Amino acid sequence: MGQTFFWKIVIALAIFFIGKFIARWATDMIIKGMNKTGQIDETLSNFLSSVIYGILLVVISLAALSQAGVETTSFIAILGAVGLAIGLAFQGTLSNISAGVMIIIFKPIKIGEFVDAGGAMGTIEEINIFNTIMKTGDNKVIIISNSNIIGGNIINFSRKDTRRVDLTFGIGYDDDLKLAKETLVQILNEDERILKDPEPFVAVSELADSSVNFVTRSWVNSADYWGVYFDTLEKVKLVFDEKGISIPYPQMDVHTKQD
Repeated sequence: MGQTFFWKIVIALAIFFIGKFIARWATDMIIKGMNKTGQIDETLSNFLSSVIYGILLVVISLAALSQAGVETTSFIAILGAVGLAIGLAFQGTLSNISAGVMIIIFKPIKIGEFVDAGGAMGTIEEINIFNTIMKTGDNKVIIISNSNIIGGNIINFSRKDTRRVDLTFGIGYDDDLKLAKETLVQILNEDERILKDPEPFVAVSELADSSVNFVTRSWVNSADYWGVYFDTLEKVKLVFDEKGISIPYPQMDVHTKQD
């Protein structure tokens, strides 16, 4: 009887340690096969590796306990109950994990891209299973839960190679309309960063209360967007001043009535 029990323990330990080695080998083979396709992110690969190895280890442990003569049915029930309790306790964490997997698989954002997501705007520095790390223009670091990113709108400013710079300029009603339009067209055409195809667009957009408003639309490479944006504002003000074209501020004429 004692010898039988001894050999059961030996075989159970052998099943556990050999099975543990095989589980690690099988996990590595599965992950290597996924990585060869080139369609799986490293972060997701590491996460799947941990999950697969953990599941295999549970199966091996149950097999070893069964070999040692331990009733495993109760263990399975306990594991199920524990798993349910953990799932309920960590609903938020599991939500972030699933959102992180979705981000890694579908790639709505990538490292190095400038985005507006999860209520913040900045450049993506890191994407992991639980959260995304973003750096703002003034060098602040923002850590956003993945569920917040997936749960809202994502504006990706870097995904396309080109962007359109939209600006509005107002002139006075007494100013020369044709001169103002020609000046705006000239300023846009002289900037080498502005693409020629499609060509810049200038048109009167509104006869407002205090001004005649022009809208300008010009296409640039995404990397040149802010440079063109700020430089165009400055250049228009300087050239308008040289040519005597006014940029009116809001004003109101008040008429008093006397009895």
